[in-house]
Amino acid sequence: MIGPGAEVCSAPHARLAVGMGKRVEPRKEVAVPVRIFGTDSAGAIFSQKAVTVNISHRGVELSGVEARVAVNEIVGLTYGPNKVHFRVKWVGTRGSSNAGHVGLLNVSPGKPLWDFPLSPSSPDPYQPGMTERRQQPRYRCQTSIEIHVQNGPSFWGRLADLSLGGCYAEMSLPLEVGTKLQVAIWLGQEKVKAEAQVVHRTPGFGVGIGFTQLVPADADLIGRYLNTLAPLARKPLIGAALRASRSKA
Repeated sequence: MIGPGAEVCSAPHARLAVGMGKRVEPRKEVAVPVRIFGTDSAGAIFSQKAVTVNISHRGVELSGVEARVAVNEIVGLTYGPNKVHFRVKWVGTRGSSNAGHVGLLNVSPGKPLWDFPLSPSSPDPYQPGMTERRQQPRYRCQTSIEIHVQNGPSFWGRLADLSLGGCYAEMSLPLEVGTKLQVAIWLGQEKVKAEAQVVHRTPGFGVGIGFTQLVPADADLIGRYLNTLAPLARKPLIGAALRASRSKA
């Protein structure tokens, strides 16, 4: 639904009002009752019923949300006995046909909320001119990354996926494709470092980062870390996903 890291629903027309992103996963059109709770933009605690519009593995669009929630705020959703936390990625414009709609991104993708099957995950969002093609399998993960722009600022981000060839960092700072970086990724109590560059970006949501120099010891550490992740955390390679989609066409 939204880019890795930005990733909940792409939204037409009035949804553009606040924080709209691009779809990155197939969505299931389904209406089921949920409860959304958290703190609204005024700092007041709220808890109310809402209804899903569509759902993907990492995100959901809701309707009927009366609370004024803020983009990037963390809220909770309950469905039956299950409870999962989400980040608000966009909010429908008040007074429009999408008033009361919000797009949410699951901050713990490995923790399921739904008790019904969803469509298989798809690759990262295509962007015109994007030439990056992955050769290494990617794994969904949630860990911290330090990003140091060459001759520029330094800041923290959050990884949405990781491979031996690169990663996707969730961040709002709009880095240009080709920007040279030095990155440090925390894997538990250990930290790996790499020379890297921005290979694609999803404005407002994050950037795809390709490693250009990674010492063997750090590559081995990443490999051992990826081996500890559940098999379901593995994401399909772009080529394999494209072949699969063509075979269904």
